[in-house]
Amino acid sequence: MNRLAFSVAMLVALAACASSEAVVERDIMVTAAVGTTPTSPVSETVGVQPEGFTTATVEITKADGTTCEVCMWLADTPEKRGRGLMGVTDLGTAAGMAFVFEQPTTGSFFMFQTVTPLSIGWFAPGGALASTADMAPCESDDSSTCDRFPPGAEFNLAIEVFQGDLAEVGIEPGASARMIEGTEAAACPAASTL
Repeated sequence: MNRLAFSVAMLVALAACASSEAVVERDIMVTAAVGTTPTSPVSETVGVQPEGFTTATVEITKADGTTCEVCMWLADTPEKRGRGLMGVTDLGTAAGMAFVFEQPTTGSFFMFQTVTPLSIGWFAPGGALASTADMAPCESDDSSTCDRFPPGAEFNLAIEVFQGDLAEVGIEPGASARMIEGTEAAACPAASTL
């Protein structure tokens, strides 16, 4: 499933996270782009998806108190956090990747050998959104040449999505996020049939 097919699937899965105006706008854009109604299935070539990761559910609470549960790829070990979304062009049915740290950190992120532009939200201990950034790919063979993206504050959870999709999962000023215990799984629950 490529970015377009992901967008179609997210219309149903994330309706509670995005404003109704954003859902309608995305609905129109997707309909025009694929020449189908949003309820029609879209067949697309599958890109490169994360391998060797499990998924987990993140509860995101918007500033207005609206909550939604979003399935994310889970990067919860140093090796998985180091690999992240390198080479990934397709998130499958997950909305993004959640980077979970055992202790608060202020470490920067960078996009070494990451080919897809991403947006990131960093969450402070306690869950409040600390900051966000848009990150450009760095396909260099030398990681020292890649731009660094600092959070500007301590965090213990970071969420990466395809660039521009933070608001679609409810990450906007005043938001908070927390991992839901006991939701780790091999894959995201099956999405509703479109």
